[in-house]
Amino acid sequence: MNILDKITDDFISEIIGKDVLNLLQYLRKKSNVSEFKLAEKLNITVNQTRNMLYRLYSYSLVDFTRKKDKKKGWYIYYWDFYPDRALNVALTHKNKRLEILKNLLKKEETGQYFSCPDNDVRFLLEQAIEHGFKCPECDKVLVQENNTRKIQNMMRTIDELEKEINEVNKILTEKREEELKKIEASKKRDKRKLKKPIRRIVKKTKTKRKKPAKKKPKKTLKKKVSKRKTISKHSKRKFPKKIFKKKAKRKLKK
Repeated sequence: MNILDKITDDFISEIIGKDVLNLLQYLRKKSNVSEFKLAEKLNITVNQTRNMLYRLYSYSLVDFTRKKDKKKGWYIYYWDFYPDRALNVALTHKNKRLEILKNLLKKEETGQYFSCPDNDVRFLLEQAIEHGFKCPECDKVLVQENNTRKIQNMMRTIDELEKEINEVNKILTEKREEELKKIEASKKRDKRKLKKPIRRIVKKTKTKRKKPAKKKPKKTLKKKVSKRKTISKHSKRKFPKKIFKKKAKRKLKK
């Protein structure tokens, strides 16, 4: 078991009750669990499971979502456990306990205590003087207490609590640093993704410069051929003799 889970379990068993630990272990593994399924798994009634869940809900360790059953018509509650919330609540409880123990240790170290031999009453020096160093219940003489063992036990518990709190704070700081690193890395990736397409567009515009249009060669004008065509020897064969004679006479007249 982790230190974080141990701290939450100690807090729940101390304040809420040990009977809730089995339910809590099942909720850690799964999410969005109905109260009827929890009752089946733990072999207890639905009212008992609801009592446990409401006790956890009073310290805001669990939360629920309500959904209406279409067949039966009533509302079913689905529950989730939040380990981060539970850890914060357990830490605050341990810090308060540590402060109380430190204040008690100061009183034990500075003050003188007188107690009854039957352990009925325990007084400070001022209170013992008021009662005339006698127990108000059994009328026995009060005896000065040697509280060295009590101080030693209190110091041990304070040291253990401080060690646990420091270990948990270290783990939490490491987790936060890792999360911050992941967030920074994701931001850098997003920036790179945004920059890349802009660079590509610039490159494309540089490469795709319009080439100068090639000058088309000028069309050479063909010389006009004179309409008067000389009749070749070959053409004489094509025309009949009468037509040829008429054309020959016209040329001579001209």
